[in-house]
Amino acid sequence: MPGVLPRTEAFVPDSAVLELLTWAGGRLCGMPRPQGSGMPTVPVNSLDQVCAALRASEVLGRLSPEGAAALARAGSPLELPAGRLLCQAGDPGDAVYVVLEGEIEVRTASRGGREVRFVALGKGALVGEMAVLDGGPRSTDMAATRRCRLWRIPRSALLTRLEAEPAAAVGLLVELVGRLRKTNAALEAQTTLDLGGRLARLLLAEQNARGLVAISQTELARRIGASREKVNRKLKEWSAAGEIAVTTAGVRVVAPDRLAELTQGAAHG
Repeated sequence: MPGVLPRTEAFVPDSAVLELLTWAGGRLCGMPRPQGSGMPTVPVNSLDQVCAALRASEVLGRLSPEGAAALARAGSPLELPAGRLLCQAGDPGDAVYVVLEGEIEVRTASRGGREVRFVALGKGALVGEMAVLDGGPRSTDMAATRRCRLWRIPRSALLTRLEAEPAAAVGLLVELVGRLRKTNAALEAQTTLDLGGRLARLLLAEQNARGLVAISQTELARRIGASREKVNRKLKEWSAAGEIAVTTAGVRVVAPDRLAELTQGAAHG
């Protein structure tokens, strides 16, 4: 497990930059340019990408152009290197984050100290919304699995938008239900599936269109709460049986149907 590095605070722009953000956010999200503005035409921190991410989001994509612009203007950029914690369980839920680049992993630790990975959220995803909605502390840890660029939106700005645009609030409710289902599935896998079942489930979930899982064996082991040695032995067993192929690029799923059979209620052990 990578070491926990010092916490990174979000960048807070000065008044001149805020003026630029206000103008650029409105222009890029479809709002008219203020009369007499002499602002440059290229925003320095790619607010066009922020607005595109907001429009593509399953939750915030239901916002009006004006609402998306308001959130873009209210936010600020945040970058995290791989392995850096975004927040820990118990931290105040004072903001949500839109993933512009990279991946954020939501996880917790079991009583035995073993990490349980709930979900990984990639480009366009909204992160940290639960604590923002109820005003409570964070319930899980969230960390960057690789270098991340995020857009931090304060709690007050998000709540104002959701109150003004109920369609976005409904979208957020749908997203929360989906996250809950995924969390339940992850917990069920940890308690009802043996190592082979958990590993098969992970490989099927992470394979690309060509069946390749470009994740190291060390990371595979971490995600399912097992040792690398046990994962390596299981992969060798499946490779000999023709169910997978271990390559320099990662693990290639050859027989997905046979792996899927291992995820159907295998006994825990």
